[in-house]
Amino acid sequence: MPEDALLTPTSPAVAPRELRGAAILAVGAELPERSVSNEEIAARIGKSDEWIYTRTGIRERRHAHAEERLTDVAAAASRVALDRAGVDPAALDLVVVGTMTPDERMPNAAATIAQALGTVRAGSIEVNAACTGFLTALSIGAAHVETGRAERVLVVGADFISRITDHASKATTMLFADGAGAVVLGPTAPGSGRIGPIRLRADASAPEVLYLAHGTEARIQMDGHETFKHAVNRMSEVTREAVAAAGLTLEEIDLFVYHQANGRIVSAVGERLELPAERVVDCIERIGNISAATVPYALATAEADGRLKDGARVLLCAFGGGFTWGGAVVEWGTGDA
Repeated sequence: MPEDALLTPTSPAVAPRELRGAAILAVGAELPERSVSNEEIAARIGKSDEWIYTRTGIRERRHAHAEERLTDVAAAASRVALDRAGVDPAALDLVVVGTMTPDERMPNAAATIAQALGTVRAGSIEVNAACTGFLTALSIGAAHVETGRAERVLVVGADFISRITDHASKATTMLFADGAGAVVLGPTAPGSGRIGPIRLRADASAPEVLYLAHGTEARIQMDGHETFKHAVNRMSEVTREAVAAAGLTLEEIDLFVYHQANGRIVSAVGERLELPAERVVDCIERIGNISAATVPYALATAEADGRLKDGARVLLCAFGGGFTWGGAVVEWGTGDA
């Protein structure tokens, strides 16, 4: 793919603010109970806690027990978001879930989560864009609100990546983990905080770099060096692209919320774009790489530590296997709840 193709916007630069928009009303997150330390991983692969930490920025991660269901953890994250938004599950028009580890192929994860929440009329959409799953789901959910096809939408990013990880592989076992995050979307008045431009990209020309075959016994295969390089390049590019599409500069973004793929990747993107460290969310140390759940989890972390305030301009960005990647600019603030 030509480099200039990645930098050329394919839609209007700035969404008209006089039109109906979609806002994030609230965010919630949930992790499985079981914590897996670096010591446990290190003993299995013949390395040390510090060896793992210096390469990943991770000290511990959560792995679901064999009997746990993705639906249950995702529904718990969703209930937090719904409660904080003051939205009854019965009021949901649509549930959109980004995941590549659903409990079953059918019914889809969104339908199962909707059932667990007690929704009565919500449609369901499940999307698989690997670690970009939440951003992809957010794009779909926001579009439904913006066009008036839905008033209240639940968007979830959830994965149990430990179940598709080769736990004997040094390249993957120290990284991947399990968890869920969710946001509730609603319409926003003209001029209010809203979800702005979202740029989604894909390039499947070299799938072997980060690959998962079909089948119940399949496990993620990853070339760590090439994945690192592609992730830094693509996330840096789409950050600039999404910010420019919003009519802003990097200096005008208050908070950068990146997919927590690897602490070194997040740091490398920040250094390449010359971003102040205090404006870049880094929460991977205690959660690991939870795939589609990392962006909403990082949002919840930033809100909890006081960095996510009403009126803040927030850049969301992710990179996933396949490859998929994307960026979005969000003006944080309540919509018409």
